[in-house]
Amino acid sequence: MKAKPHHQHHYNGNGGGGGGGNGSESSSSTSPSPPPSPRRHSSTLSHCRRKLRSKPISVVAGFLFLRRFLRFLVVLPLLYVSGLIMCVGPFSALLGHTPLPGSVYRSHEMFELLWPHIQADNSTPIELSSVWRYRRKLKEQKPCPPSTAGLQLESPGPSVYLIVEVNGGLNQQRSAICNAVALAGLLNAILVIPNFEFHNVWRDPSTFGDIYDEDHFIATLEGHVKVVKELPEMVLERYDHSIANIPTLRVQAWAPVRYYKGEVYPILQRQGVIRIAPFANRLAMNVPPSIQHLRCLANYEALKFSSPISNLARKLVERMTEKSSRTGGKYVSIHLRFEEDMVAFSCCLYDGGEAENSEMNSIRQKGWGDKFKRKGRVTLPGLNRIDGKCPLTPLEVGMMLRGMGFDNSTSIYLASGKIYWAEKHLAPLLKMFPYLHTKESLATPDELAPFKGYSSRLAALDYTVCLSSEVFVTTQGGNFPHFLMGHRRFLNGGHAKTIIPDKRKLVVLLHDMGISWKDFKLEMEAMLTESDRKGKIIPRVKKFTKKSSVYSYPLPDCGCLQKHNGTG
Repeated sequence: MKAKPHHQHHYNGNGGGGGGGNGSESSSSTSPSPPPSPRRHSSTLSHCRRKLRSKPISVVAGFLFLRRFLRFLVVLPLLYVSGLIMCVGPFSALLGHTPLPGSVYRSHEMFELLWPHIQADNSTPIELSSVWRYRRKLKEQKPCPPSTAGLQLESPGPSVYLIVEVNGGLNQQRSAICNAVALAGLLNAILVIPNFEFHNVWRDPSTFGDIYDEDHFIATLEGHVKVVKELPEMVLERYDHSIANIPTLRVQAWAPVRYYKGEVYPILQRQGVIRIAPFANRLAMNVPPSIQHLRCLANYEALKFSSPISNLARKLVERMTEKSSRTGGKYVSIHLRFEEDMVAFSCCLYDGGEAENSEMNSIRQKGWGDKFKRKGRVTLPGLNRIDGKCPLTPLEVGMMLRGMGFDNSTSIYLASGKIYWAEKHLAPLLKMFPYLHTKESLATPDELAPFKGYSSRLAALDYTVCLSSEVFVTTQGGNFPHFLMGHRRFLNGGHAKTIIPDKRKLVVLLHDMGISWKDFKLEMEAMLTESDRKGKIIPRVKKFTKKSSVYSYPLPDCGCLQKHNGTG
């Protein structure tokens, strides 16, 4: 049996972009038509004359208006871009314009200027046990919703199966898995263990069972959603033992419940099995409480890392705790996104000069082809930096933390891939924080050998060590920090215990060569206080049709599960 054409099952509602920070681009655009010419009213003109003359006059006027309008549309963007280039582009010095504050990377100069003052600073350092002062007053949690989560769309019939294809890195996959559990509950379907697609960016061939404990996943969801490792033989026979023959639906991001009820469910009932690919953020956050509970159950109880990952991760946490005896076993973890590909994709400039610029152009060409050379695309590194879109360097993170009051006795765990020009960029951070550790320094080569070449498994190790830290520092956004902050909120009574730098403010401060260490510290202490305050806040979403992510803000939706974890 042939799969139905994809276009028959598209959802064309107003959905947002997918996860991992990648939004969807419009494939076409049309220019708006000019408004019709105003109709003249004259008692001296007969109806016939108005009818004969109105058409040519309106056409000519409309054509003139349209030509002027299109000319305006062409000129205005050019003027805007030219102005930006003059302000922050490479020609600003030639034209005599002073670069905008924060548009040029000068953090390395600032460090050399302030380093003697940092060393001489004898003020009392901040204690890790007293970093977080704001507390969230939690409401009394309601009991978890009943296990019968489905919409009871029809009377129970033959078993139907849901297959999803998930892609991306560790936490984009995690999001897709939790959404798949919720969708299976919504459709009263049996979920087949999700299949992981191989991606050229992450290049990790791991399966679900390589990263998560399959048996634990199935057992935990028993009574809520039935999960099987593979389709039954009789179902596979209907499709010649090829999953490719199963009807594949392409669903737009954030599709609401009504779409699945009206469009997907009837197809599922007819076919007995459907496959949704790709499947990332394909289910709206605003769902009934019983369905939301399934997301919580999957994320915080059912998804347990496989034994090889959890065993080594536990050892890393123990070793990190032992090496933090100076601070009562507490440590700071940093998710640093200063890998080669991240720096290249950001189109930001640092202090590597022409060699760096040439290398980044080469990496962009190799990884993304001509994406950054498309006609009409303008790259403005200075504007990216001012807008807070540039990855923080290890030096910048170190200066920020020292300014906040963390001294050189603080133990740091660095969660990261291979740092761009690691020896050069890590040297200042090591000067400020000599007790710096990574999974490579905490584990033996033999312990790490089975994980080499598997980015998601390595990320799972980082995730676990960061989850156990007293302070977590995020520097660039993405699925990893969003999921981790949500998990920390779940475990810490609603507080993320996370430092989120105000990068727009930070780049301006690190550009000011006249600022004193004392004034810089005051600004950083205020930034820490703001992170503390925001760490316990649940954002208010004004539109009743939308809802903040339950993965980033699990309370109160997931609160009933905290009793089972001893955190309530």
